[in-house]
Amino acid sequence: MSLFSNEERERISAAISATESNTSGEIVAVVTESSSSYYYVPFLWAALIALIVPWPLIHFTWMAVQWIYLIQLLVFLVLIAVLWPRSVRTGLVPRSVRRRHAQRRAAQQFLVQNLHTTAGRTGVLIFVSVAEHHAEIIADQGIHARVPEGTWQGIVDSLTREIGLGRPADGFVQAIERVGHHLAEHFPPGSSDPNELPNHLIVLDG
Repeated sequence: MSLFSNEERERISAAISATESNTSGEIVAVVTESSSSYYYVPFLWAALIALIVPWPLIHFTWMAVQWIYLIQLLVFLVLIAVLWPRSVRTGLVPRSVRRRHAQRRAAQQFLVQNLHTTAGRTGVLIFVSVAEHHAEIIADQGIHARVPEGTWQGIVDSLTREIGLGRPADGFVQAIERVGHHLAEHFPPGSSDPNELPNHLIVLDG
């Protein structure tokens, strides 16, 4: 994914390692290109428009049915090609639907990355889905119950602002440090503090 260079990925990984050295909690950062393929969207729109195309031709021309059918088929195929790029087909999906897809992907990653299995239930996921313009923090109950309401959303707002300004790496590092501050406050490092989860930025293709 082009959102981060190799140097920026290393910087984010270093931030996770440094932050976790001050806490027994765990932070996992995940970024995905898209939370859904939305492959159905070009077919849906192309089919709807192709169904409308024959009506004016039938009512206002003397065109043969065979030609109308060929035009309808051509419109269908051309629209699929035009609407196929990820950015186009994603943009045709209502914002509420995109948000639900991203939230579901975040919840899946919380489980896939085993954040729910950490000692003390202190795992925190920082999740970004690029195509949906969605960022989210999911904290396990051990740490979530100890921070004021709205804390995670405030961190998310800062993260999305930095991404919007073209500084995604800065946004992630700041988010990691702010999450780490709350983890360190409530869950300082112990005498035996195994590193249970990966410290590198996890990048999903979509």
